[in-house]
Amino acid sequence: MVRTETPVVDTSLQVPEFELPGVDGQTYRLEDVRGERGLLVIFMCNHCPYVKAVEDRILRDVRDLKEYGIGSVAIMANDPTDYPEDSFENLRARWEEKAYPMPYLFDETQEVAKRFGAVCTPDFFGFNAEGYLQYRGRLDESRKETVPDANRELFEGMKMVAETGEGPEEQVPSMGCSIKWKDAG
Repeated sequence: MVRTETPVVDTSLQVPEFELPGVDGQTYRLEDVRGERGLLVIFMCNHCPYVKAVEDRILRDVRDLKEYGIGSVAIMANDPTDYPEDSFENLRARWEEKAYPMPYLFDETQEVAKRFGAVCTPDFFGFNAEGYLQYRGRLDESRKETVPDANRELFEGMKMVAETGEGPEEQVPSMGCSIKWKDAG
């Protein structure tokens, strides 16, 4: 497993447009998922043990962020020829099993993930209402929640974006296993 770390946030970056197929049979564009106060884009995949360790926390936070006008979307960008668990059919089954509260999209060409600069899963990109990146990070699977709502860095960071238009100064860097990029050409 390749370990990689990315800068936390660059507030000059704007959210790129996208149009991707969802596992529910619809095609989604940016305007279909953006909330009135911001957008959370999560790159996640079925095969990743890290995603499995924090998935319930992600889904809880996504549900709660809807109250703050933050729209969310999950995108899978790994090549399913390398990871069969990430096939479109398996994504659909996972989406239904977990009752995902947001669209789960399939970035087969990996072009959208490349435009976002996603490097691993789960990789979070939180944009404010104006479309500027304010939050980038990931959940720490080693943080055990001993009391309700402990260590909700994703939720708290995006709640701040919804309320102030800016993310927190301190954010958890994105670090984990790399998305396996397809060879160009």
